[in-house]
Amino acid sequence: MAESGSGGVPAGGAPDGVSDAEARVLNALDDAETVALLAELVRVPSVTGTAAESELQHRCGRLLAEAGLDVDLWRLDLDALAAAPGFPGTEAPRTEAYGVVGVTGGEGEPALVLQGHVDVVPIGDPARWEGADPFGAGIVGDVLHGRGACDMKAGLAANLAVAAALRRSGVRLARPLAVHCVAGEEDGGLGAFATLARGHRGEAAVITEPTGGAIIAATAGALTFRIEVEGRAAHGATRYEGVNALEVFWPVFEAIRRLEADRNRDPDPIFAGNPLPYPIEIGTVRAGDWASSVPDLLVAEGRLGVLLDEDPAEARRALETVVAGLDHPWLREHPPAVTWPGGQFASGRLPAGHELLGQVASAVADVTGSRPAETAAPYGSDLRLYAAGGVPALHYGPGDVRLAHAPRERVELREVRRVSRVLALLAVRRCGVRG
Repeated sequence: MAESGSGGVPAGGAPDGVSDAEARVLNALDDAETVALLAELVRVPSVTGTAAESELQHRCGRLLAEAGLDVDLWRLDLDALAAAPGFPGTEAPRTEAYGVVGVTGGEGEPALVLQGHVDVVPIGDPARWEGADPFGAGIVGDVLHGRGACDMKAGLAANLAVAAALRRSGVRLARPLAVHCVAGEEDGGLGAFATLARGHRGEAAVITEPTGGAIIAATAGALTFRIEVEGRAAHGATRYEGVNALEVFWPVFEAIRRLEADRNRDPDPIFAGNPLPYPIEIGTVRAGDWASSVPDLLVAEGRLGVLLDEDPAEARRALETVVAGLDHPWLREHPPAVTWPGGQFASGRLPAGHELLGQVASAVADVTGSRPAETAAPYGSDLRLYAAGGVPALHYGPGDVRLAHAPRERVELREVRRVSRVLALLAVRRCGVRG
């Protein structure tokens, strides 16, 4: 039975026209083992910044060692990284983090990097999971449920499955394949930043974030901001003596919505079909400390979408200018304060004409029987760090990003199988085979 509706690689098999080495690696992929591995990964509650995040990094290190890769597992120097130029910021409190890189044998720099992050976001309201264990990795039909199943432990499992298949097949690569497992992606990209700072590089990288069958060759950025709006406290019974910070925040919110519309008027054509490539959203609002008092401070936090190729400093300036320029009697005298804590994701893209795009597309076509779409993502990712570090990168991985961070997060297992095969073909083709 084919993995896709038309043509493609039969589960556990290889398509016509592939080389002997490619067929051996494809046939060495163990689908049952990959599903079991994914379930094992999901059952580790590796929320960003928790001890379980470090636990899973050590597990990935052991799996890579078992696959015969040379493994570098190191504890990150958080203070030194925070002081380094270009530090991407963090939001979750943490006392430790680890980096993990496995590299196969072969000569020279890795021809290909497969990268995935181990951390996940919190589960949110447990009631939204409808009685299911968010970290139970339950399987219903051909779908695995659980926090991180889609974002992005399915992609992580596919990367690890390729490493295991190479060992099992006996195929020896002419040039190295590297597998990067990183922490702290969800709150800024600490792990990728640390991995590149340690000197781990490659000629090109595939980040196996969920792409729903498409190839994502560019990502917008996202900058975390905080806006503090001053009011004037008073007793609720004499509220006319005070100024409600919630009320005077409303003009700020309306101005942000106007800015969002302006920044989305003429997006890059690669975002075709996306109604809002560069969202600006207020994620949290806190105001007041007593029910019968007029609140004298409102703190709003959110994310500002960064345009492709836009300097993040220009994006910050755009928001700061709009907030500072409001024609409002109270806000003119008490201007809101804008600061930039937390994750700071620049945009990033694969260089135009880079061979990696065609190579991934060809592997997808050989596995599925059809060429994948090429698009861009409206969110920040580790892609921009690899691109800034001189490693051309794109996204291709299992899962639908609309299910990421959502209750009842899930991934279709057929997508995990399909992506594992695409990555296996790509690895052999980019790295070559020893004679």
